Amino acid sequence: MPKKRRNSVGMKTGSASQQNIPDKLYFKIGEVSKLAGVPASVLRFWETEFFQIRPKRTPSGQRLYRKREIEMILLIKDLLYSKKYTIQGAKRYLKTMEKVQKDPFSTLDEIRSELEDIRNLLA
Repeated sequence: MPKKRRNSVGMKTGSASQQNIPDKLYFKIGEVSKLAGVPASVLRFWETEFFQIRPKRTPSGQRLYRKREIEMILLIKDLLYSKKYTIQGAKRYLKTMEKVQKDPFSTLDEIRSELEDIRNLLA
């Protein structure tokens, strides 16, 4: 049975759920690149395509990623590389996931509001 490869930070390569992200507040782009196993240029490109990836900037312009952004990067990598989604397909998937994770009560409030608007139009 082949061994699992380890990346340069000693973590097994694989899906986002297998990754152990160190417990830090911020990560530099080089660290994120090693964690995700993609070049920094890919991370910079994904920033332009996915609004969910918005690293904080230092006064000198250096990117600082939070843990939730790294988790999103790992999910995007899985969608694009493993599941073979296109960029547009991955965007649609993430948008759908946001709707599913949304608070159900806020969704009910939106439906109630729309129904009241329709009722008012009919009255």
